[in-house]
Amino acid sequence: MMLKSTDSATVISSLEINKLPWVIRCAELANSAMLNEVNLTPKPGLVDMRNSGAHKDMDLTDFYRSAEAIRVWIPYFIEYGMSSHMQASSEILCGLRPLGLACEASMFKATSGVNTHKGTIFSLGLLATAMGRLVANQRGITQQNLCHEVAAMSSGLVKRELEQNNQALTAGQRLYQQYGLTGARGEAESGFYLVQSVSLPIYQRLIAQGVDPQRALLQALLSLMAVNGDTNVASRGGPEGLAWLQKMSRQFLDLGGVMQSDYISQLKQFDRLCIERNLSPGGSADLLIVTWFLAQFPESHSKNSN
Repeated sequence: MMLKSTDSATVISSLEINKLPWVIRCAELANSAMLNEVNLTPKPGLVDMRNSGAHKDMDLTDFYRSAEAIRVWIPYFIEYGMSSHMQASSEILCGLRPLGLACEASMFKATSGVNTHKGTIFSLGLLATAMGRLVANQRGITQQNLCHEVAAMSSGLVKRELEQNNQALTAGQRLYQQYGLTGARGEAESGFYLVQSVSLPIYQRLIAQGVDPQRALLQALLSLMAVNGDTNVASRGGPEGLAWLQKMSRQFLDLGGVMQSDYISQLKQFDRLCIERNLSPGGSADLLIVTWFLAQFPESHSKNSN
């Protein structure tokens, strides 16, 4: 999907931007990315169409309502990106934060207070803002450009928000100081390094080989779980729980991953073990959403890849 900037203006109103076909399409893709992740079954420790994984406070319908609430906000992130396209990338996050908080409020209202997609709002909000900036600056919306712009907007984020030693540490600060895990902030600052280097190539390669999209997504998810320093897992099970989940994921992949004839039964067993240990790789699930979303765009474009 290559989007042109010929139908955009430097500054566009909220009413106008919601009518642009490419903006509508991007919002639909964001919604589809969230639905593809939650509907993927079976997933170890995560909410899916089979069960609620290691979660006792949410189910499938919460994720459906949440995805729809977030979809409505995607055009506003794009609009912010377009209206701020002349600002330096490093100045964008400050103005983006209120928009992200407003989107979170809509999510919590839709789910009656359940945190289904907080990490996804952060990632998709950055990506949608990057889209607006790219289009307004007449640059192609490609995987490479999107990730580069997200990295530029997030530069210094870990140092600013995780390294500070304030008295009341947030969960993210505590996990960073205890275990060196940077979570969603670190992934954004790296331009989604794990997505670009691990899950996206695996997903695209399997799709190109004709593998069923659900299988390809499961392989991408387990590949993320094997290497991701998932703060959701560490917050529930500490470094031991994270090491166990990574080891189990690697073992599944080493045996052939989704190419095994009994991969479904193996993943169901993995799911049972995660539930017993109260472990849920929510951080990897968020990155899987980014993976599917980015896969809908071209990898690069000769004229617009810098």
